[in-house]
Amino acid sequence: MSPTPAPVRIGTRRSLLATTQAGHVADLVRSRLGREVELVEITTDGDRTQAQGTPLSTLPASSTGVFVGALREALRDGRVDVAVHSLKDLPTQPEDDLVVAAIPTREDPRDVVVARDGLTLGELPVGSRVGTGSPRRVAQLHALGLGLEVVGVRGNVDSRIGKVRDGQLDGVVLARAGLARIDRLADATEVLDPLQMLPAPGQGALAVECRADDALAAELRTLDHAPSRAAVEAERAVLATLEGGCSAAIGALAEVVEGEEGEELWVRAIALSPDGGLSVRMSASGALDDPAGLGARLAAEMLADGAAELDPPGDVPPPVTP
Repeated sequence: MSPTPAPVRIGTRRSLLATTQAGHVADLVRSRLGREVELVEITTDGDRTQAQGTPLSTLPASSTGVFVGALREALRDGRVDVAVHSLKDLPTQPEDDLVVAAIPTREDPRDVVVARDGLTLGELPVGSRVGTGSPRRVAQLHALGLGLEVVGVRGNVDSRIGKVRDGQLDGVVLARAGLARIDRLADATEVLDPLQMLPAPGQGALAVECRADDALAAELRTLDHAPSRAAVEAERAVLATLEGGCSAAIGALAEVVEGEEGEELWVRAIALSPDGGLSVRMSASGALDDPAGLGARLAAEMLADGAAELDPPGDVPPPVTP
């Protein structure tokens, strides 16, 4: 009789959302691979700066992926076998010794508003205080021209929504996927159309990462959802080509659609100056078998159309955290 395999140790951040996401992957590992699972909580640099109230937009460029480094360190030193990331947090440059073995079925990538009195963005009075920690959302909120005061905010979902409930803010903008995963979608007062606000590249998707030389990688690939991976690879190629990071005002969304000759990938992207006053928005479609090439070509067209000349994020002070 062959020995029982050791449990798959899955590394996760300690927040409710992160452990819920890791739990989702754990369920997939149990049901599809027939393996036992152990969740291992890891504190990341991003968690520590968040606890100190440091805005992400003020961190140096080397801090891109602040929620990722500690999990990757735990993978490399053998404390965990798998790391589960929100894919939008992953830096775009590949790591030779690690591999994203699976991208499970993606949640709805759109942003949502949680506002007082059940209001939508358009219904909030001029001067209303709307919170977000994302330069991408800041720029797109300003671009809407609604006269809102955009306020920097960090913390978990509960603390952000709590600032609306206690009257500190009139609304906050969050990822729909996060609310859905922790069963808080009823708090959303509006789901934002991508025409108003394109999401972050990879938003709503999870990355299941492991060591490249681990035999477990081949097993984990059975958790992969091909349409989700194609969409995310196209969006991340846009981001990489535009040389964006967590401080860049870049949004992208790829979707599998029905074309004239069958299914194809449709990608929309936007790059904005920090104040939303200038932007380059483009879209492109192409075959499903080269998502990264499609995204890179779209971004190259955006650069040629002036995206490279947009004011850098440092030209506009980040919103002040209350």
